[in-house]
Amino acid sequence: MAYDPAEPAAALAELGRIKLGETDLNGVLHRVTELARRTVPGAEQVSVTLIRDSGAYTPAYTGATALRLDTLQYERDLGPCLEAAAAQATVHVPDTGADDRWAGWPASAAAAGVGSVLSVGLPIVRVTGALNVYGARVRAFDDEAVTLAETFVRYAGVAVANAHLYDTTATLAQHMQAAMESRAVIEQAKGIIMGERRCGPDEAFLILTKVSQDTNRKLRDVAAALVERTRRG
Repeated sequence: MAYDPAEPAAALAELGRIKLGETDLNGVLHRVTELARRTVPGAEQVSVTLIRDSGAYTPAYTGATALRLDTLQYERDLGPCLEAAAAQATVHVPDTGADDRWAGWPASAAAAGVGSVLSVGLPIVRVTGALNVYGARVRAFDDEAVTLAETFVRYAGVAVANAHLYDTTATLAQHMQAAMESRAVIEQAKGIIMGERRCGPDEAFLILTKVSQDTNRKLRDVAAALVERTRRG
């Protein structure tokens, strides 16, 4: 694709304008891959690798070839994106057809029409990751392109880290809200049982728990059903 020298500054500015309330972590990652494809000269396709406890995966990519080559690395547990992520370093494959690292993965990339690869460790708190740039030509990434990719990743890392924190905080808030709502409906149900059975709060809770176990339903669902039945009269 044609390279516009004005793109780097525009891309970095756009990264800083991402509004977290209007998107989620995956949305930010997709934006990062699109901007990187426009920004790094020689880039044909771009992907992001994230590594969690469950393993490595590609949450965002600009083309099917990038996804397929990423997945091949995960299956073999070898490859430039995994190495870059683990070491938080830059791994450059100038000529896939002449590289014999990673149990022959570069040859698979060459066969898929990828002549060169650039993976840069993506700094994210509590998550290991890398930005992967695939070029169609051999030696598509000169020193300037490598430096530009590394600069882009530093800015992208801030945007992704902020999105990750925002997602984590929002999820925690949702869980806390759900827990508060569950507690409230259980307390209501206990009050109903206490009034009907003339018993104390502990006995009322034991009655709710027994119904939950006997019917194989969640305690909150049992409590909510009782409250709703009482409300309807």
